[in-house]
Order: sequence, then structure tokens, then C-alpha cells
Amino acid sequence: MQYQITHADLSLVLALERGRSLAKAAELLKVDVSTVFRSIRRLESALGTALFVKSRKGYLPTDTAQALAEQAERAEQALEAARIAMTSGEQVVSGTVRLTCTEAVMHSLLLPALAEFMPNYPALSLEMGTSNTFANLSRRDADIALRLTNTPPEHLVGRNLGSTSYVVCGQPQWRERLAESPAGTPWIAPDDSMQDHPTVVWRNQQYPGLSPRYQCSSMSTIAQLVTAGLGVAALPDYMVHALPGVDALSGPLAGCDTQLWLLTRPDCRALRSVQTLFEELTPRLRGAML
Repeated sequence: MQYQITHADLSLVLALERGRSLAKAAELLKVDVSTVFRSIRRLESALGTALFVKSRKGYLPTDTAQALAEQAERAEQALEAARIAMTSGEQVVSGTVRLTCTEAVMHSLLLPALAEFMPNYPALSLEMGTSNTFANLSRRDADIALRLTNTPPEHLVGRNLGSTSYVVCGQPQWRERLAESPAGTPWIAPDDSMQDHPTVVWRNQQYPGLSPRYQCSSMSTIAQLVTAGLGVAALPDYMVHALPGVDALSGPLAGCDTQLWLLTRPDCRALRSVQTLFEELTPRLRGAML
């Protein structure tokens, strides 16, 4: 008969995976070192595979141990959520929500909002990823998406949180040069992976012969190059305000205004965890977009 993993086995693997030493694992489990050593060897024998490899860096988990540790962490989170529910009553919000957005939106808008309210929901967990497309949500790899778009997919439901304008920005020393010779100014722009980005369309219409000196795969990277003083770029106004030493060098760019949408799949909107995030994020993100 195939060996049946127990909760004690998962706790053992998780402790050694976290501690990377017998002594640290023993401390976490509140047992002695010899007990940890014998238990790991016994479990490896029962499973017929190695779980840890001893090295100069300590006990390193194999792929099998890593997979078991991930399951142990989920069990740990579920137990903690159950304890919170018992002490807080039935109104506790729990579970794991998968959320996707671009790097720029995450750093400039999402993280400040989460820092305000997530401490109030200790049983609610987030799995966060960055992507420039709706594929994550459509493939059910995510439950909620924050997207800058004027045409959200019809199969998703959500809220329009406001609109952002784009401006040309850079350090003050570029202001005069930009006014005298736009084509002679070093531009920082999205690469071919974002060839349909509104700022790319605007630049091709406004300066059809201009070739950017730097091209990047994300707006966050573009912002970093602008902050470093390497040139000018078209960025959303909500990002420019947070960049040290960077000024808006133009007014809003024509045709570039873009809406921010908070979206989910129809099958997710009734989930209490998703509803809670919608209610908490909506006023904060709308305020940040003003």
C-alpha cells in the first residue's frame, strides 16, 4: 500500500525547509534534533525518495520536498483561517485571491492601497502576478485584474476607477532641449512587445522619424531610466508624481487618456473575498487617480 502523508509529515518537511538545519527545525517543532533526524529518514524511507540534500548551505529540499512544503503552507494557512473564524465569528473574510496587474500599476497604485487595509483581513491571502495582458484572467489563472484599457473584454465584469493622462516627462535639464529639438532628445519608450501602447501611437504620429534611444519591456523600467536622467518618456501622470527629480515637460498628450478597470470573471464576483477586495480597492484607487 502506498504511504499516506500525514499532517505531522507535512509539518516536519516544512520546518526543515524553512530552517535548513536540524537544530532550527527542532526548534520550530519543539522537539530534539535526534527526533527530527530520525523522522526525516523514516519519511524518506516510507516515500522511497530523498527529500533533502545536505550541503554547506544546510539541508536543501529536493523538488519533492518543495512540493510537500507548499502543500504544508496551504494547510497552515487554512488552519490559521479556521482559528480566526472561531474567534472572530462568521463574518471573517478568508481564502486566497489571485490578482494580476502590470508592474507599474502594482508599484504606483496597488501596493499603497493594499498597505492600508490588508492588515484588517489576517485570514485573506493574495497571490500576485504581473502581466500586460488579459490572458491570466481569461485562462482562470487569476481572479481579479487591474488593467489600463479603454476597451475591457466583454466577458469580464468590473468597475471603471477613473482615467489617467500621459505626459512627456524627464529631469529638468531636458526641458530646453526637448523644446528646441524633440528628435534630438534621447527618448525612452516601450519596445515591440507594446507596439500598440497609446504613447507609441502618439509618438509615431507626432514624430514619425524619431527613433527612441532606449526601449524597455515595461513602463516601470521606463520610469527607472527617466529617474536616472537618461532621457525623456511619455508616462501616466500618476507615475510622474512619485518619481524623484522628474517633472512633467508637457501637457496631457492627445489621444492617450486611458481608463483604469478593476475586473473579475462572472463566476468570481459572488465570492466574498473578491467582493471585499472590490469594496476596499475601489475608493482608494479612485482617489489615487484624481
